[in-house]
Amino acid sequence: MSTKEVELTESTPVSDPGEEGPRWSVQGKFQTFSEADTKRTKMLEDETLQVKIHYMGTSKNRFYAVKTRENPEIARREEKKKRKQRMDKKRRKK
Repeated sequence: MSTKEVELTESTPVSDPGEEGPRWSVQGKFQTFSEADTKRTKMLEDETLQVKIHYMGTSKNRFYAVKTRENPEIARREEKKKRKQRMDKKRRKK
């Protein structure tokens, strides 16, 4: 193994830092973290959702936003089902 190969393998990241998936949507904006946290805990009961609290806004108007999205694993499974149904439908037409 040459030194170039060693340098390349050491600098490449081991895992992807962010997981691709559906877009995050804002479900509520709150002035305090505790208010946002209560909303987040209520929404976490639904296991198909991912929920996070994001601190955002301008420097004069800061707030905590509760953001949700569908779990990427579930979204991928549903996408595969839809794709398979379309393929089966095309095959039946022939």
